[in-house]
Amino acid sequence: MKLKFCSLILFFSFNLFFCQTKAKVIKIKDGDTVVVLLGNNHQETLRLAEVDCPENGQAFGKKAKQFTSSQVFGKTVIFYRISKDRYKRTVAKIFYDDKYLSAEIIKAGLGWWYFKASKDFELKNYEIEAKKTKLGLWSDKNAVSPWDFRKTKRNKNKKEVL
Repeated sequence: MKLKFCSLILFFSFNLFFCQTKAKVIKIKDGDTVVVLLGNNHQETLRLAEVDCPENGQAFGKKAKQFTSSQVFGKTVIFYRISKDRYKRTVAKIFYDDKYLSAEIIKAGLGWWYFKASKDFELKNYEIEAKKTKLGLWSDKNAVSPWDFRKTKRNKNKKEVL
């Protein structure tokens, strides 16, 4: 009986966390982070799953933000909560107009497939195609990934403190 009860609780917890949610996109923070308004007038910050866009201070950062805005700002989207990141943002897969937002960003050449947290090799293929055709950030032969950009910035700040 105890095992069945625990299984039932796990099942409902899983469904509650991973179920689809509808919300309206009310703010674009950057290319891979949006704020949505839920039905109860609660706001939630969503970090897009499986993609990493250039930072705001980085080449193509503004273009990535503009692209995301052009795709979903003011629209009602469906999202699936995947996890929480270290900043306590919800990592989510966002869908709109029968499109997956992370895939559209990668196809447009405005974000990297975040291979560290994704096993979706179709996204890798979109990145390869964008590179081949020199779309977006791939027009810059010296494009720096956001994780390398952040690391360089952190190291620079550490040296300034010393």
